[in-house]
Amino acid sequence: MSQQVRVAVLLVSHDGASWLPAVLDGLRAQTAPLDSVVAIDTGSKDDSPEIVRQALEDHVPLAVRRMPASAGFPDAVADGLQALAAAGRDPEWVWILHDDAKPAPTALQELLAVAAQRPEADILGPKLREWPSLRRLLELGVTISGTGRRETGLERGEYDQGQHDEVREVFAVNTAGMLVRRTVLEELGGFDAALPIFGNDLDLGWRAAAAGRTTVIVPKAVVFHAEAAHRGVRRTPLTGRHTHFQERRAALFTLLVNARGVTLPFQVVRLALGTLLRMVGLLCVRAVGEALDELAALFSVLRHPGRVLAARRTRREAVAALRGDAGPDRERVRRLLAPWWLPYRHGLDFLGDLVAAATNQAADVAERRRAAAAERDAAVAPPPARHRDEEDDYADTGWVVRFFTSPTAMATALVVLALLIGVRDIVGGFSGGALSPTPGSAGDWWRLHVEGWHPIGFGSDVPAPAYVLPLALLAWPVGPSTLISLVMALAAPVALWGAWRFLRVVGRFVTPYGAPRWLLLWGSVMWALVPLASGAWGGGRWGVVVASAILPWLAHAALGFADPDAAHRWRAGWRTGLALALLTAVAPSSWLVLAVLIGVLVGFAFRLAPGEVRERSVWGPPVAALAVPLLVLVPWWLPAVLEGAAGTLVLDIGRWPSAATSGWDLLAGRVGDLGAPAAVGLVLPVLALLSLIPAATRIPVVACWVVAAVTAAVGVPLAVTSVGLAGGDGQQPGLGIVLLVLQGAWLTAALLGGLSLHHLGDQRRPVQAGLALAGLAGLVAPLVGLVWFAVWGGEDLTDDPPSDVPVYMAQRAEQADQDGILVLRGSIADGLSYEVHRGDGMTLGEDEIAALTPEDAEVTAVIRSLVTAPDPDAVQELSRRGILYVVQAAPADGSVASSLDATSGLVQASSSRGTRAWQVDPAPGPLPEHHDWVRALLLLVQGIAIPVLVVLALPPLRRSRDD
Repeated sequence: MSQQVRVAVLLVSHDGASWLPAVLDGLRAQTAPLDSVVAIDTGSKDDSPEIVRQALEDHVPLAVRRMPASAGFPDAVADGLQALAAAGRDPEWVWILHDDAKPAPTALQELLAVAAQRPEADILGPKLREWPSLRRLLELGVTISGTGRRETGLERGEYDQGQHDEVREVFAVNTAGMLVRRTVLEELGGFDAALPIFGNDLDLGWRAAAAGRTTVIVPKAVVFHAEAAHRGVRRTPLTGRHTHFQERRAALFTLLVNARGVTLPFQVVRLALGTLLRMVGLLCVRAVGEALDELAALFSVLRHPGRVLAARRTRREAVAALRGDAGPDRERVRRLLAPWWLPYRHGLDFLGDLVAAATNQAADVAERRRAAAAERDAAVAPPPARHRDEEDDYADTGWVVRFFTSPTAMATALVVLALLIGVRDIVGGFSGGALSPTPGSAGDWWRLHVEGWHPIGFGSDVPAPAYVLPLALLAWPVGPSTLISLVMALAAPVALWGAWRFLRVVGRFVTPYGAPRWLLLWGSVMWALVPLASGAWGGGRWGVVVASAILPWLAHAALGFADPDAAHRWRAGWRTGLALALLTAVAPSSWLVLAVLIGVLVGFAFRLAPGEVRERSVWGPPVAALAVPLLVLVPWWLPAVLEGAAGTLVLDIGRWPSAATSGWDLLAGRVGDLGAPAAVGLVLPVLALLSLIPAATRIPVVACWVVAAVTAAVGVPLAVTSVGLAGGDGQQPGLGIVLLVLQGAWLTAALLGGLSLHHLGDQRRPVQAGLALAGLAGLVAPLVGLVWFAVWGGEDLTDDPPSDVPVYMAQRAEQADQDGILVLRGSIADGLSYEVHRGDGMTLGEDEIAALTPEDAEVTAVIRSLVTAPDPDAVQELSRRGILYVVQAAPADGSVASSLDATSGLVQASSSRGTRAWQVDPAPGPLPEHHDWVRALLLLVQGIAIPVLVVLALPPLRRSRDD
């Protein structure tokens, strides 16, 4: 029967000389007869037309057509149909081939056999396998999801084993090897010229299904497809260098022109939101170009709504001509489209792939470090007689068994439990010491971060602290109070985890076997106890607590500066910079300390290895790490400098003033006069000093002491200076980060000393005995510290004193910023001070703005005139500045109270015993709005910089296009 069927081949080519000889061999080898061949070439620069002519002119009637390079695939097929009509040929079937699609010898015969068995089939497609591998499956029919993804139903990299060899109806088939009835192709209007290179097969399949036509896949017919355009192997004027843009544009256009009219608005919104999500996903895998292509494709389609509406009208007319009043076959279309849930499954798969790839990347880097350390130490000392990691000991058992049979795992769990017991008082929210109460919602932090002028006191232009943005982000799902509780509770376990990872890599730098787990546990516990035993936790200095959790992760990222691969060093620079930005947000003087440290270390490197360090990929990453915080935190530090609040760049965060820290406190690991007994804090410097004795690890231990010495040198000028605050108080610059870096350097040195004795085995017995005694004392220190913190660690954290503001006034102030309360304290004889209560009082973030806002001389003059003599004009000025109540805190000065009683515009209000209060009449109006365009510009820079830097810091997880 196949011999009676007339089939014309339409072969479309463009610069296909690399594949055409094999394609033409396959065409000549067909077991089914061909009626004629029309070859359409679209502006090839090679000799593709001549290759076709020489190969086929003696076998079948042949016509070679030439078109300009701007002609798309639909134009080429239409030209081929015109050529057939002009030659007086009217074949029943048209077989479409690409110049990179080689048919198997029986491909056409199998297609025609199924066409004879299923006369309702109007479009048939072959099984597509990858060329040149020949076994990997590409397509057995395709469909499209609601987000525009081309769905094949195949697993990634799936090989052909006959598992899909079933003839079935499909939504569409690829144009590479498509067999279509000529009359049906003409009735449907051919391929849409608006889809010049990609997506025309899906569009034709959709229109055919809507018109009631049947498309089937014939797995026994095989065509090998190189996918030259899709893979970017071949570029044409139509694809350019942005293949992904063309593919995505075609998908969006196909969805919009074929979707039901009632769903079109929903489809537009869905595709716009989906494009944004896809952009985020592509950025996460460092595919910046494709992410931009996604956005460009969306705009390319939506900016020409007339083209979309015209294409929809054309499709309606074609269906009406074919089906009349029956309308489109929506049931067939719905049945053949991809299920609605498929995009969500792909999203979950993507997240899984992302996590797996990131884990593998980290494992690969760690293995390279370990291998490099092994090569360095191979000639230093022989391996110990017996050393096995605990992962190997329990590799064949489940994780539950490994946990309960591993002393290290059990000890770690007990340590974390003890740490959580020690922070039990924070459950339900808390404040005190340097920690102010939290605001009512995350929106308050967002407002504080965004606005350039704050209604704090009588108004302030001082920028919000840098930590407000991460707090606002993290507080969105749980609320501010719960967030601060979680941060304070989990900081120690996170610090323990980070210290474990950092110390493990440091140990592998020294010896390929790394540090034993008991030594890593000791070091990690000692680090987790540093902010707890120092008194930072009990004193409410939450910035130091959080900094202790960030610092080991930053140090772990900075180890990547020593990676032999330049790309890895740059990624280490971006990661370290982002960690430093977060560290600077909670401990502002961190940037200064680490800038000096990096400068000194780079200087040493220039001195020791000038040839290697001169390469930009060596000195560039550390410099980039220092530049990242300046860019990310620009909405904080630049306005602070311009507004005269530069002191915030070196102060520890929190409520000021707070107790100063002396040199002895730093040596003993204490913040001010808080914390555990000094003997606990002196353990680390003593162990670090003793660690200089073993010769095997003396060089890295000396490096740790250099870090400690440089940090101490930076801390000296900070310790002896003072930053002026509002009200005339002075505050010592932040030494929290100095304390942490000192303790971290000493801890690393102590671990290296213990590692020297454990693996490298210093043979001097007196040295071993002395260090063993010191090590025993060091091992007891974390146990003592844990017990102390679990029992007494939170006693320094005291609640805030009761407010002098009556409850009803505070409730009124929470309703509007203009209902402020002026609180007067002191007397005329001893001196008066004042403060303003707005909203829900001074909360976390606002306290620092208020402390750094300079005194307003005009306001001071107004209040002075009000308390010394009745002054109605002063009352009007207070009303204009958003003051509804005036409160004189106990003990009230009689002369001040008499003056206020006699002032017109002040009405006595109820208050508690010993306190006097007045209401301002008339009530103040809304505070004036302030629009700070400079602030908006800085926030825009920050909003762009953060995601870009995150992308740069991520490992290259982009899948290849072949996947």
